[in-house]
Amino acid sequence: MALLRLILNVIWLFVAGFWLAVGYAFAGLICCILIVTIPFGVASFRMANYAFWPFGRELVRRPDAGAASKVGNVIWIIVAGWWLTIGHIATALGLAVTIVGIPMAWASLKMIPVALAPFGNEIVSSENRREPWQI
Repeated sequence: MALLRLILNVIWLFVAGFWLAVGYAFAGLICCILIVTIPFGVASFRMANYAFWPFGRELVRRPDAGAASKVGNVIWIIVAGWWLTIGHIATALGLAVTIVGIPMAWASLKMIPVALAPFGNEIVSSENRREPWQI
């Protein structure tokens, strides 16, 4: 199973992962320019890490997430979440054209929850699953 994850991650890296990670990292750098938007920058860096190597990792709810996470998610959805979701859906549609691309399309769709609600959730190894993600 670990070998399959490695192969899928390497293929993902060349097909879409590198450019998605660069985009998220660039957005994180822009967000870190202002002090007020640094939490959004940190969330972008976390999403870049997930976009770079998604297979074998899952998005789960942080048990200590509170109201600030919900407020941050609402702001994030309004400002960037919908655009990122549309980008992931478009990427998934493009990848799903071939049989080899179907697992890559699934990885792109798997990133939609973190693109919509990055606060109050964390990315863990698939072996350490907990409560699923929530907005």
